[in-house]
Amino acid sequence: MLFSLVCSDRPGALDLRMATRPSHIAFLETYQEKLVHAGAMLDLDGRPCGSILIIDVEDRAAAEGFAEADPYARAGLFESTVIRGFRTAFRGGERV
Repeated sequence: MLFSLVCSDRPGALDLRMATRPSHIAFLETYQEKLVHAGAMLDLDGRPCGSILIIDVEDRAAAEGFAEADPYARAGLFESTVIRGFRTAFRGGERV
């Protein structure tokens, strides 16, 4: 099942994000087969200010476990994390 994770950074936490990024990327690489889409949200100046991930996992509990295990979350980077089920309507410019 697909889930979206929308994670917003705490204000003023860019240094923490950058310091934690290598372990975050290593974590994501261990879940590559579960990642549908993943990347950073950017503020008006083009600086990372959060993350959006679409993951394919068994259920909500697995999505919550994934979110909690992320090194960014463990480091206290996120002000909020919203997890929702996700249904694809378009992919690659085509309706599915």
